[in-house]
Amino acid sequence: MEKRNSTYLDMTRGAPWKLIAGFAVPVFLSQLFQQLYNTIDSLIVGRFLGTDSLAAVSSSGNLIFLLTSFFIGTTMGAGVVISKYFGAKDMDKVSRAVHTNVALGLVSGVLLTVAGVIFTPTFLVWMKTDAEIMDEAVSYFRVYFAGALAIVLYNTFKSVMNAVGDSKRPLYYLIFSSLLNIVLDLLFVGVLRWGVWSAALATTISQGASVVLCLIQFLKKGTAYRIELKKLRFDPSMLREILVYGLPSGVQNSVIGFANVIVQKNINTFMKVATAAYGSYSKIEGFAFLPINSFTMALTTFVGQNLGAGEYDRAKKGSRFGIISAVLLAEAIGLVIWIFAPKLIGAFSSDPAVIAYGVRQARIEAFFYCLLAFSHAVASVCRGAGKAVVPMGVMLAVWCVFRITYIEIMMHFIHEIQYIYWAYPITWSISSVIFLLYYLFSDWVHGFVKGEKAHGRTA
Repeated sequence: MEKRNSTYLDMTRGAPWKLIAGFAVPVFLSQLFQQLYNTIDSLIVGRFLGTDSLAAVSSSGNLIFLLTSFFIGTTMGAGVVISKYFGAKDMDKVSRAVHTNVALGLVSGVLLTVAGVIFTPTFLVWMKTDAEIMDEAVSYFRVYFAGALAIVLYNTFKSVMNAVGDSKRPLYYLIFSSLLNIVLDLLFVGVLRWGVWSAALATTISQGASVVLCLIQFLKKGTAYRIELKKLRFDPSMLREILVYGLPSGVQNSVIGFANVIVQKNINTFMKVATAAYGSYSKIEGFAFLPINSFTMALTTFVGQNLGAGEYDRAKKGSRFGIISAVLLAEAIGLVIWIFAPKLIGAFSSDPAVIAYGVRQARIEAFFYCLLAFSHAVASVCRGAGKAVVPMGVMLAVWCVFRITYIEIMMHFIHEIQYIYWAYPITWSISSVIFLLYYLFSDWVHGFVKGEKAHGRTA
């Protein structure tokens, strides 16, 4: 068995709230720097190149998420598998799962690169991107996807490290690469004035640097997740297990991404100032939900490790703490955004029309962050328990089918942008009710208790 050290966090022992919070803090900081990538692009592009270039970057945001989200979501499945075997102290299966996951990441990254570069113009035309910003949007998008392999591999490595409780190294790597991204953005866009495509180039180079740092760590001897090139292949049984857990998460991410692309398509019909505002607000919301995402990622790892170790009561306690914390924190953040919306949107653009659109969206959505947090938290517990099909089904039905249907109907009869903004609170509310009923009354939640009885335990 591989020797463990303090880098790895065994979440099967100790106070659940301390473990979850201790894991979530480095994850939060990691995601903070991850979010800086595209946000810095938008800030620098908006300030140095103007509204048209900002709209070009913003027009591609949801499309990027759509094309990357499936592969990144699938890595979550590998994380669940690895955390389960790590909790059970089966290091041979941990190693097989790690090698299979990295092989899957390599193949996925190559496919994503080819698809993104080739089909960029087709996607942007389909999304009704404003003709005035089309050339800049195509150039930005193509350069971004030239580095798609690095994006997928970094997320693959991060999912492995998080699965064994190592949430600190991804933080260190992202701090370095984010600082590098800022320097390169200022050089390429601010000094050399290369254009909007160079912001994507800065992101690609920085993401590649974080992958190199991950590889150095993964090739070291004595780590729980060490990779050896000769073992880098698909293990059939592990690949099957990873896909069972990962495909629902990948599909879930993709349908959310698809729904957001439809939203973006409708936003684009209100011309480029609305596109720029929507992109700016999306960046703010992305930062706002970093603490929530950190709790939900910690929940998945906590539940996975404890169920793998047969610690069912701990899994229940940790789940309750994580869900409640995420909801309260999200609502507090929402209030802050509601109050300071004009200044936050104004950081991206000084155009009064852009600020007006952005503030309107923020003040419609921010009060309902607690519902979005609740849905994500319960979904993360489901994934950790191997029930990833449940959140996939809910989000496919509500966040994709219902959201798209609502928007298309409203835009057909009442072409006013606030009805697009309201699509989010409405669908968050519906999914929260479904998740609450599932959490309270389904066999899944009480499945923890059933598992305890099967092992001769009582709640």
